[in-house]
Amino acid sequence: MGIEEKLPAGILLGQVEQLVGLVRKASVWPATFGLACCAIEMMAVGGPKYDIARFGMERFSASPRQADLMIVAGRVSQKMAPVVRQVYDQMPNPKWVIAMGVCASSGGMFNNYAIVQGVDHIVPVDVYLPGCPPRPEMLLDAILKLHEQIKGEKLGAHKVTAEAEAEERALAATPTIQMTGQLR
Repeated sequence: MGIEEKLPAGILLGQVEQLVGLVRKASVWPATFGLACCAIEMMAVGGPKYDIARFGMERFSASPRQADLMIVAGRVSQKMAPVVRQVYDQMPNPKWVIAMGVCASSGGMFNNYAIVQGVDHIVPVDVYLPGCPPRPEMLLDAILKLHEQIKGEKLGAHKVTAEAEAEERALAATPTIQMTGQLR
């Protein structure tokens, strides 16, 4: 991004990370990807009752080049999957994704060959939002959770270290197939 690559790790980076996180979380512009009934609830968030503009998100972008948050609302068909990936690839970095609704998160009730069983097979998802369809309040809560993630992101050398640690934790975790209890 600029200054964080020029400075050695630990010099002024703590304060810069906090400042950049605050600025980024307050200026997230979503690219809407409404594919089914969840899109109606997503549109309601832009209305006066829920007023997403309070969070600096007053502009739903129709252009992926001007957006940094993709809200995938609804089921993703196999034919639509390449389009979702193309829109994601056209978004500038840093970028985030919210999977809105059970269909976007896991395929929902559509367990067949035509529907992708979770948008995380196509793009990396930051926040999963359950529900069929999820209420607008739930989307606002997911956006606030994403804001907390954005505010805590690391920069420069700290980011590389944090990503390596996250990868190690993921590799050391018990695979889902081996978990017992409520999951199976």
